[in-house]
Amino acid sequence: MKLSEYARLHGIQYRAAWERFRLGRIPGAYKDEVGTIIVPDESEGAPLRDAAVYARVSDPSKRKTQLVAQRKRVEDWAIANGYRIVVSVAEVGSGVNDKRRRLSALLKREDWGTLIVEHKDRLTRFGFNWFSLFIEAQGRRIIVINEASDDRTDLVQDLIAIIYSFSARLYGQRRSKKAVKMVNMLTEDEPGDSHGA
Repeated sequence: MKLSEYARLHGIQYRAAWERFRLGRIPGAYKDEVGTIIVPDESEGAPLRDAAVYARVSDPSKRKTQLVAQRKRVEDWAIANGYRIVVSVAEVGSGVNDKRRRLSALLKREDWGTLIVEHKDRLTRFGFNWFSLFIEAQGRRIIVINEASDDRTDLVQDLIAIIYSFSARLYGQRRSKKAVKMVNMLTEDEPGDSHGA
């Protein structure tokens, strides 16, 4: 329900309801992608308050620093907003890979009602709305903490994964010279990248 409906049901002014939300006193309340404050229906009970946290990076070298930090930020946000973390998953893999083992296992679990990610592209580079539709059809939801994402390096890694994937389909499992040339063009301007020309 919207915050205005929550205020009406509790017999308080909207401003008082907003203040409760701001102070984190409405368990499970969150802002959706357009900034509307959504309050879980209290009749739904705990399931939507039971959260799954998912964090992902593309580059294995970022596993110990960025992946750990990203996971902690999402967990901290979940706890601060009244969620009980049922499962927390961190994974290294491309955002265009639809065979991520840990994400697949997470999506098959039935013990969470809300999936929380830092950015949409942490869950998937493409097809986020389909994820949302399927999850909402199960009576669950996805919360994206931060709609903005500008991780250029991660985007380049995902583009490289696409190039190699299509190259393998066109030219067999070996890396074609054309694919290597395209990857070199992409990475030559990347600071600290060893693939550069």
